[in-house]
Amino acid sequence: MNAFLLSRRQLLLSGGAFALSTVAPRLSRAAPHSILRAAPHTSQILPSDWPATPTWAYSAQNPGPVLRIKQGERLRVLLQNDLDQPTTVHWHGLRLPHAMDGVPDVTQAPVQPGETFLYDFIAPDAGTYWYHPHVNSSEQVGRGLHGALIVEEPNPPEVDRDEVWVLDDWRLDRDGAIRNDFQRAMDISHGGRSGNVVTVNGRIPEPLQVRKNERIRLRLINVANARIFGLNFENHDVHVIAIDGQPVTPHTPQYDMVLLAPGQRADVILDCTGEAGSSHRIIDAAYQDDASLLQNIVYDPGAPVRENAPGAVPTLAPNPLAEPDLNNAEHHDITISGGAMGAMQGAIYKGKYLPIDELVQDMRIWALNGVAAHTTAMPPMLNFTLGKSHIITVKNDTVFPHPMHLHGHAFRILSQDGAPVPHTPWADTVLLNGRGTAEIALVADNPGDWLFHCHVLAHVQGGMTSIIRVA
Repeated sequence: MNAFLLSRRQLLLSGGAFALSTVAPRLSRAAPHSILRAAPHTSQILPSDWPATPTWAYSAQNPGPVLRIKQGERLRVLLQNDLDQPTTVHWHGLRLPHAMDGVPDVTQAPVQPGETFLYDFIAPDAGTYWYHPHVNSSEQVGRGLHGALIVEEPNPPEVDRDEVWVLDDWRLDRDGAIRNDFQRAMDISHGGRSGNVVTVNGRIPEPLQVRKNERIRLRLINVANARIFGLNFENHDVHVIAIDGQPVTPHTPQYDMVLLAPGQRADVILDCTGEAGSSHRIIDAAYQDDASLLQNIVYDPGAPVRENAPGAVPTLAPNPLAEPDLNNAEHHDITISGGAMGAMQGAIYKGKYLPIDELVQDMRIWALNGVAAHTTAMPPMLNFTLGKSHIITVKNDTVFPHPMHLHGHAFRILSQDGAPVPHTPWADTVLLNGRGTAEIALVADNPGDWLFHCHVLAHVQGGMTSIIRVA
């Protein structure tokens, strides 16, 4: 397996998943299902003999409360902003109406301190999704504002346990405090802000206690600002059954590694076929120079859950996504440029061309199609014809990996670096290698202005965000 380990600049191919919803619900005066209060909090991220960490949290939980609804149900969530800065909630991966997407100055006004905003929409697709701010997201997500949203299938597969793992990392000082260096130029211009403490569900992970022949559905969500996770389940064959919430043909992951860039999710089936009393490692091996033990799988020494191993891995029912017509699609190109060791000489910024040395003064060192963003309320980079199929070729002209995320629509990943992608998964995020390419396809069936951006959040700070208009 060592031959396939990644360095921080050379990554394995990876696909993501993507989502959308087109029917705007009617608002009413009915009470919300949930209230998310964004506020300062204190969290015990480190072991109990270490200091607690001042964080920001939704409803005094790190990560925020797991929201669960059934496919096709209506979700009503009231955001209450008790921070000292504006915020929003973006429902990452969900196909929802434009007004509910949580993008400041594009779909809504930022929610000011002391104010509230009601999110109200139908969840059309089953799957694993998450929510987070889209204002000052590098700091707000990095301080703990994120949570899981699970949209359950009408007929979910039979498992013994359905577990959500929110994967994150934190940059902490020795006193347990989050380092206040979210404007660090090195992070913005290089690979993003990586932490020194890795957590599962907001804590240093403890062993996963299992019983022989148990079947577990793990919903893996990478909410980190920049870290890519590559999980190897030692002596176990895990099967991926969904990517970014969207069902996929069950398969073992390439190189026996579940690879998740920031923003991506994967649902996997873990069949616990080890011997009673045994222990096995879960190794995070995405980076060759930083492979580490995430946690252990520890088997109960007692009787198995059932006499025989579980049977065939279940296949999830597809979500109602429109299949792109590849033969009659409109074609588009997006080029990523900039960053340290890049060749970008300049870019359009605030409506005029600036050379790179002037861009750097404003920490704008990334561009999409030659434009470095200074706001989310921008003229569109691309215009998509409503109802038409579209094929986008994304070229990464930099040495760093970029997980590119599109709001409002699901896309199929057709190829990466010129090679077809197995299973052509639906995705909302696609990970591009340094100097890599990806070809994606979608039906533009959700009108509005939708963000397309890197989910390394420091790169968004540095200008790597844009608008795709569907009209």
